[in-house]
Amino acid sequence: MKDTFKQAMNLAVSRRSLLQGGAGLVGGAMLPMGLVMPAFADDKPAIGTWPAGSSGSSVTIGAAVPRTGTYAVQGEDELKGMQLAVEHLNSGHDLMKKLSPKTKKGVLGKEVKLVVADSGAKPNEAVQAQQRFITENKVVLMTGSTSSAVAVALNKLAQREHVLYVAAISGSNDTTGKDCVRYGFRQGFYGQTAAAAIAPVLVKQFGKNKKVAYMTPDYTYGHTVTKSMQDMTKDAGWTTVTNQVSPLGAPDYSSYLLNVANSGADLLINVNWGHDAVLSIQQAKQFGVLDKMKLVVPYQVPFLAREVGGGLMAGVYAATDYWWTVEDKYPLAKMFNEAFNKKFGYQPEWGAENAYVSFAHWARMVEEAGTFYPPDVIKTYEKSETIPSLLGNVHYRKEDHQCVRPVIIVKGKDPKAMKNKEDYYDIVEIVPGDGLMQKPDAFGCKLGDYT
Repeated sequence: MKDTFKQAMNLAVSRRSLLQGGAGLVGGAMLPMGLVMPAFADDKPAIGTWPAGSSGSSVTIGAAVPRTGTYAVQGEDELKGMQLAVEHLNSGHDLMKKLSPKTKKGVLGKEVKLVVADSGAKPNEAVQAQQRFITENKVVLMTGSTSSAVAVALNKLAQREHVLYVAAISGSNDTTGKDCVRYGFRQGFYGQTAAAAIAPVLVKQFGKNKKVAYMTPDYTYGHTVTKSMQDMTKDAGWTTVTNQVSPLGAPDYSSYLLNVANSGADLLINVNWGHDAVLSIQQAKQFGVLDKMKLVVPYQVPFLAREVGGGLMAGVYAATDYWWTVEDKYPLAKMFNEAFNKKFGYQPEWGAENAYVSFAHWARMVEEAGTFYPPDVIKTYEKSETIPSLLGNVHYRKEDHQCVRPVIIVKGKDPKAMKNKEDYYDIVEIVPGDGLMQKPDAFGCKLGDYT
């Protein structure tokens, strides 16, 4: 029975090879003298949207970002970073060439197109949109997420459909931890690295044996960031006196803040993000909570100070992925800021930076692999070579597909000390990535198969 099955498979492979060869001969006969028809399939079986998605003169990236809902502001910034990256890929911009040296115009000479859907930060809507992009547009790459719940859902879709996915914003440890997949990659920082970077700064500033109140959004991002902060401060004797868990998009934090106010905490560590962070901080001020305890934001929206207003972020410590004044240290960041500002009229948030660099790194891997064939692109990422980013050299770990990159610690400025309308923070420290990350198997990552 096994021999019969093997013979049948060999016959099928031989027939497919013959058909591919015949198609190549026919196509070649129609080409001008001296040109040879490229063998897109390279005798590899079709997988995901390959080779259909890259057999023409263009390739398409599918983005599902929140354009409505509590994370809409960050979704729009993220999308602008993607749009700029596509423009720079297709024009062969100097910044893109520094990040992906083999890029000329397009990726492997093919124009890059972007299709976009509003996810509303909802996993089901993101998955449905990307499934449609896979079916109708034959996308070669998926992206999007500000919610880690979306990132985890798209990880699973990527693995099932064998289409590459790069998370745009995702703070959960699980994205490259227990929910990691072979087809998923993350360039940005996350809960573990944010906590490992900011904890020593906080202990130095506020001392040991502090009582802490947490405000935590009730999904994978919130729970893993809070746990990482607790783990990273426990040796200094910091203890949790209350952890107020709220749903995503809560309009009213009064009941949670009442518990925080009565907790006797020295510090409020607010893990909420996006518009949830804005509302909860504004309401904390209204309830007098910020008069009783210091505020810390371990994973912050870059322009949170602008959103909350009133100088509420003055003196507040936060961890972030990118802050535009790093341009004083990193020339590529300066190039990015200038290009972004010229196109969109404001300094980029880190959603834009993250999206831009993720696209540039993907293009680099495709160019290095010399093909869009997903397993070959994945294996190029997994070489873990040192490559440039806007924050210096970085690399991707082969074991969990997490980019090892710096985390930036900032401190909010008093409005009177701001040099311009976007000068919200002083950079306290830029912490190298290597010492911040957990061991590759610490969060249960098992990548799965290539095919």
